[in-house]
Parts: sequence; C-alpha cells; structure tokens
Amino acid sequence: MNVYDSARMAEVMAPHGYRAVASADQASLVILNTCHIREKAAEKIYSELGRLRRLKDARTAAGDEMMIAVGGCVAQAEGEEIWARAPWVDIVFGPQTYHRLAEMVAGARRREAVLDTEFPVEPKFDFLPRATGAAGFSEFLTIQEGCDKFCSFCVVPYTRGAEFSRPVADVLAEARALVARGAREVMLLGQNVNAYRGPDEDGAETSLGRLLFRLARLEGLERLRYTTSHPRDIHEAQLAAHRDVPEVMPYLHLPVQCGSDAILGAMNRGHTADDYRRTVARLRVARPDIALSSDFIVGFPGESDADFAATLALVRDVKFAQAYSFKYSPRPGTPAAMLRKQIPDADKKVRLAELQALLRAQQLMFNQSWRGREVPVLLERRGRREGQLVGRSPYMQAVHVAAPGSLLGAIVEVRIDTVGANSLAGHLLDPPVGVAAVERRADAA
Repeated sequence: MNVYDSARMAEVMAPHGYRAVASADQASLVILNTCHIREKAAEKIYSELGRLRRLKDARTAAGDEMMIAVGGCVAQAEGEEIWARAPWVDIVFGPQTYHRLAEMVAGARRREAVLDTEFPVEPKFDFLPRATGAAGFSEFLTIQEGCDKFCSFCVVPYTRGAEFSRPVADVLAEARALVARGAREVMLLGQNVNAYRGPDEDGAETSLGRLLFRLARLEGLERLRYTTSHPRDIHEAQLAAHRDVPEVMPYLHLPVQCGSDAILGAMNRGHTADDYRRTVARLRVARPDIALSSDFIVGFPGESDADFAATLALVRDVKFAQAYSFKYSPRPGTPAAMLRKQIPDADKKVRLAELQALLRAQQLMFNQSWRGREVPVLLERRGRREGQLVGRSPYMQAVHVAAPGSLLGAIVEVRIDTVGANSLAGHLLDPPVGVAAVERRADAA
C-alpha cells in the first residue's frame, strides 16, 4: 500500500514541477513514506533522517533548497515527536492527507511548521489527479483502507483509521485506466481487502468477490490478485471468484499470526486455529491448486512452549507456499504492549528460527513440485543477466527465463528446469501466450 501511496504522491506533485529522481542527492523534496507495524521499521526512519540532515545541511550551505517530509503511519502515530527527535524535518503528514501535499510544501516554503495528521471527512481518493504515462505490467490499486478489527498487537486502526471502501465505479475506472496504460495484472490492496463493501452504482454494498467478477470482465485485464485478507471475512462470493473466474490467480495471503487458541484470543483475532483450518479447507475445495501464504508472530506476551508448538502444528497441517514471520514487537498505544509476561528476546529468537526453518522447507517443497512442469508467466522486467526476463507465476513465484525483450508484458508458457528456495527458472515454450495482444496494444498506442 505504501508503494501505491508513494506513486500517488508523485502524481500529486507532478503538476507543480516535481518529478521523481534516482536518489536523495538530486532531490529538492525528499519524502519518507513510513510504516509503523514493527519497532525496527519505525526506528529506521530516524536513522535515515540523520543521514538526510547531513545532506540537507550541505545543500543549504551551497545555496540549494532541500525539504524533508515524513509521511505515512509513523507520522500519523508520532506526529510532533518526529520534530522533537528530528527538528530539521519540514513536513509531517499522515496516510490520509497526502492529497494536500502541494499545499504543505507551499506552507513549508513560508517557513511554517506543517503537521497534517487529521482524518479528512472526504476521502483523499476524491482529490487525487488522474495518472498519465505508461503503467507497469503489474500494478497496485487500493480499494479499501483502515481496519475495524483492533487486534491487540496492531497500530493500523489508529494510523489508517476505520474501514473505508471505495465506490465500485471508482475502482472500475482506475482499473480500466491502468489497463489502457499497459497493465495486464492488477493487485487490489486493502488492510482488510476482503472486508471491502463498496457501494455500486445503485448504492448497494458490493463484496470483494462480486467486485472480482466485475473486474474480470474488463477487456485486457488478464490477471487479478488481492491482499491482505482476514480469515474472519472470507465469504462465499470470494470463494466463487476463485472457483469460477480464471483471471483470479490461485494465490491467497491469509494471515493467521499464531496456531494457539489462547494466544489468538489474547490477540483479539476473532477466530480459532480450527476456524482457520476450516477456512483453508473451503478455499481448497473452491480452488484445489490454490497456494497460501501467511503472517506469523512469535513470542506474543504469554506465549508458552505449548502455544508455540500449536503454531508449528498448524503450519504442518496447512502447508504454506510462502510466509512472513516476525518476533513480536510491542507497539506504543496497543493493548498488547501493556500485557504482562512479555517474552525474553532470546526465547523469541529461538522460536523464530525454528518456525522459519519449517516455513522455508515448505516453500522449497512447493517450488520443487514445479520442476518439469509448465506454468504461465507474466514477464514484468529484465533480469540481472543479459537476455534474461523475470516474471511471476500464478502462484506468486518469481520465474527467470531466457527471452527477448520484445516479450516484456507477455504471458508465456515456461517449463521449469531449476528450482530455488525463492525462485524458479525455466525455458520458453512456443508459441508464447498473449504476445499478439501486447503487440496490438502497442500498435494502438
């Protein structure tokens, strides 16, 4: 979502003479778009601000302008604390106010202290400029923001606000524009994307599943993905989309966080481990080849050896194609940060290593199952080696293949020859799928 927001910020500033540059050394405005999910991510901001201070001082001494802005969730959560720790910052703004960025820059030029972390009555999406220029072959599209779940470890409800769903017409219009600009795949984004309840043209609520059916009818949109889903919000239309809509990729990121019912309760997740297992079973009935990824937190306050063993048991039962796992990080202002029985970091480290070893083994096993098989790959970029292109399989695996640059943007059939823990490699099969469509669009452009 921060990638999506950063691109929108660049579009907001483009009419005012700003363009993206390769490094901060060349910039007159540097924006740190921040994440507050974990302590380590937040602390990196202050380290980077120290580096930028030296750069700003040198630029100022040379008579050049350089402004520094901190946006996103750290800005929303910490506000004036950023100025207390880094007074050389010019602008502090939250994730819901970046549509006003040009006004903030103008205020900072007048030497005003600019702090904008309000939650506006009207959504920022109503004020963002229409994007122009070529799109990537795979693009992000935010359809939902905020969270009403209030997991006890999470800052999102406080930094992103209450759940908000964009109207169906707005989502369709943005997706249509992305396809017209060259996108072949769209990834729908939301803090709880399957809690999407956007109004349709008649004002009726539309679920994520029904939205997927409508998006799949857009000509030229070949692939649909979405993230991040909550287990409590899996619904029948979503299952039907995986079953009946070929454009919906057979991959789902479905965070569980833990396999212990006691810890899931303390986390306020609203589901049990067996609820999660049953949800996975329903997904695999709808789409037997679906690949699952997840998020895990180890060392949540009060987590016993038995609780951790329950997490390992759930992982063995479900079998994930990919997963993200972290040590519990207390976030200021969240209920979990005030719980007793905080787990020593040394214990967290041991548990994380054991969990990650199991998850890596499952990921490698999933990838190895593709050796010698054929898979359609959307070629998105050039690889590090000469004559190499890189794309994604339907199951989110990175796939490397020797192919001419003219195939960028094509969906090609690749037979997998070699397998790694994090990627696959193979060779092209003839004829490449979708090349004619790419060429037709290029001619039209």
